[in-house]
Amino acid sequence: MALFNIIGLDAPGSVEKRMEHRPAHLEWAKAQKDIVRIAGPLFAEDRETPAGSLFVVEGESVAAVREWAAGDPYAKAGVFASVEIRPFKWVIGNPDA
Repeated sequence: MALFNIIGLDAPGSVEKRMEHRPAHLEWAKAQKDIVRIAGPLFAEDRETPAGSLFVVEGESVAAVREWAAGDPYAKAGVFASVEIRPFKWVIGNPDA
């Protein structure tokens, strides 16, 4: 399996929607621990306002990871304005290296 990064950037004005769906998102993400290598929120420049999500996951292909990411409650609720998925090579700080 290869690594992929997923960057979901929030739609403008979606902070309330993000907070509403946060418990379901966290439950979903924690249940995926077999493929998630690192994950967490992204913030606006004020370092307080949520602005997106970042995942590094294992997967077979961009298409497979895209299908998996579509199951995220944030994605289902329309929190994200955009989602970018790219192959990733973990070079520095990789605990498996």
